[in-house]
Amino acid sequence: MPVSVRAAPFDPYAEVLAHQASHFASTGAFGATAVFVGTMRDFNEGDAVRGMTLEHYPGMTEQHLEAICAETAARWTLLETLVIHRVGDIEPGEPIVLVAVWSAHRAEAFEACRALMEDLKSRAPFWKKERLLEGARWVSGNTAGYTGQES
Repeated sequence: MPVSVRAAPFDPYAEVLAHQASHFASTGAFGATAVFVGTMRDFNEGDAVRGMTLEHYPGMTEQHLEAICAETAARWTLLETLVIHRVGDIEPGEPIVLVAVWSAHRAEAFEACRALMEDLKSRAPFWKKERLLEGARWVSGNTAGYTGQES
């Protein structure tokens, strides 16, 4: 269940295909792949955002992401997961995070992918500093995630 924290931009779809090719003998080895790609927005809290710096603690962050992946794998029957997260300077439109989950069945793949992403957003040690037209600000929290309730 690989986890990678990177300063360089990445192509999430190429990463999924490469990981799949290197971890499965055939495409028939799994029944479902759920993928989430989070990208940098150019707005937040009603303001235009020109960019962002994402900070982390090397080693600690990867360990935390690995723990989240292990918890998810213990909860659902998964064949494989992949998490890639950007750090450093990020521009609007660039991918920030990739979460991919392979399973025999779609329900487990969807549920595990969503749970993994929600845990990552709420628990992983990352700190965001947005660059605005009027300066910069630290982001004090994440956007609201899935609550499990229909609205």
